[in-house]
Amino acid sequence: MNIKILPTILILFFCLIFLIFYKGLKNSNIYTPQSYLEIDVPVFVLKSFKKEDEINSKDIFKHDQFYLLNIWASWCVPCRAEHEFLMMLNNNKKIKIIGLNYKDKFDNAKNFIEEMGNPYFINLIDKNGTAAIDWGAYGVPESFLIYQNKVIKKYLGPLNDKSYFEIEEIIK
Repeated sequence: MNIKILPTILILFFCLIFLIFYKGLKNSNIYTPQSYLEIDVPVFVLKSFKKEDEINSKDIFKHDQFYLLNIWASWCVPCRAEHEFLMMLNNNKKIKIIGLNYKDKFDNAKNFIEEMGNPYFINLIDKNGTAAIDWGAYGVPESFLIYQNKVIKKYLGPLNDKSYFEIEEIIK
């Protein structure tokens, strides 16, 4: 009798373990941040890319204007890929693009802009990366669509055809 109970208990035990692992594998534990937001624009004071003067965020963002804050770096390969989309968005007068140069050497960043073109209405320097953290950035590149001093959409990674057309549709 004991001999028949032991295999049944082992089979039930392994079935239970299999179900637990199967259920765990079906549920992804990868964190994906929200892309639609309604948070206020962080307040910051940063140096301008072209000049040594400091710019306060309160002086940049107006209520009736769309902005795209783009976090970029010259050493970032995906930033090169997205740059053509920033240049195309720059042709739309309904949006102003703000650059946030992230942990970069000034000469490298300057060469990047000279080579690729400057889509930025204002370009700011985030030498130590703390401003990007205030925005909730996870890496480079990231972009934040802003309207009425609120971040309304966050784009992780480089902008592409899909995000470009989405932004164009939102700002119509």
